[in-house]
Amino acid sequence: MKKTIITVVGKDSVGIIAKVCTYLSDREVNVLDISQTIVQGFFNMMMIVDANNCTVSFETMVDELAKLGDEIGVSIKAQKEEIFRSMHRV
Repeated sequence: MKKTIITVVGKDSVGIIAKVCTYLSDREVNVLDISQTIVQGFFNMMMIVDANNCTVSFETMVDELAKLGDEIGVSIKAQKEEIFRSMHRV
């Protein structure tokens, strides 16, 4: 399974989760886990997804998610699980 960590951060607005999930669904990416919080008007979401059946390359997905984030006013980052774990090792 190709797990990917997606983080979304920015000012809260209607439809952020819907737009990100629609993007993923349209590309056959399955959401395995999701956590989101809103603190004083700022939105923070972390998703773990299975990109095994993704219909676009990982690099394309990263670029398209970043572009989607720009369009909706948030920052969207995607990293392969192994890279995320290496960067956040305690």
